[in-house]
Amino acid sequence: MESYKNDRIGSCERGENPTLMVKMKSGFAVIGDHQFLPGYCLLLGFPKASSLNELSMEARTQYLVDTTLIGDAIIKICSPLRINYSTLMNLDHYLHTHIEARYDWEPEEYRSRPSYFYPREQRFGQEYEYNEQKYGKLRQHITEALNDLMKKAYS
Repeated sequence: MESYKNDRIGSCERGENPTLMVKMKSGFAVIGDHQFLPGYCLLLGFPKASSLNELSMEARTQYLVDTTLIGDAIIKICSPLRINYSTLMNLDHYLHTHIEARYDWEPEEYRSRPSYFYPREQRFGQEYEYNEQKYGKLRQHITEALNDLMKKAYS
């Protein structure tokens, strides 16, 4: 396992996380480790919190706005059918949200269900593992779109 995965937020702070796209007001936008559904991203809350409920109302609002800005960037670049947002924190006990594009090309049996209903070996297949050569352009395009959206939203 790459060392950045042991401390995703700290590695973003240090500039050592290869999935980092941009620092937002409420955290770090990163592209997902696996791109089974192209454009899959996450918002890693920063400073660290154990839940959305732990944040002030202002911080909650900012976190949710930032989450949807990532969704807007994915929509602009990937043209999905819709975006799904999941804030689960069952395995990683810090605030983070999964932002997933869903597509009309997905099999009907999975299209209307959460992505974790896909077989694990399919979602996490080696061919979908993030690497700069294969997914760097996608990361770059989403980052550029997100930077444009943040300029408008933060002004």
